[in-house]
Amino acid sequence: MNDITARNIYVLNGPNLNLLGLREPEIYGHDTLDDIAGMLEDRALELGLTIDMRQTNHEGMLVDWLHEAQAEGARAVLLNAAAYTHTSIALLDAIKAIKTPVIEVHLSDPKTREDFRHISYVGMAAALTVEGHGADSYRIALEAVAAGKV
Repeated sequence: MNDITARNIYVLNGPNLNLLGLREPEIYGHDTLDDIAGMLEDRALELGLTIDMRQTNHEGMLVDWLHEAQAEGARAVLLNAAAYTHTSIALLDAIKAIKTPVIEVHLSDPKTREDFRHISYVGMAAALTVEGHGADSYRIALEAVAAGKV
């Protein structure tokens, strides 16, 4: 593992997060995914880290990217799996299959929402969960990686 990859954090985003800022802003806020990426890139630079921010609406792509994160020697993965959080045993298995620590990230707090959102398959294998802080959930998760909490 070279120094660049050891500093790289994958930030993976699931379905419908490409619509942040437009989709239910009363729940998810007004920040777009690009806004969050800019904030994370700035904070990562201050922490001596880099980020690789991605978004997909496809479950299998998230699985592939989790595998890639390990193969590339990423330091950690911040994963907002969105609705797949509550449905995807495939993501649970992928997280369990890799050694790269995964931090589950949510803009809202799923435990305060509909009952079906109270189950988190991602959380069953994640090293840490950060939820309910809006866009700051991503920053908090990044800072946890930098502080060696995962």
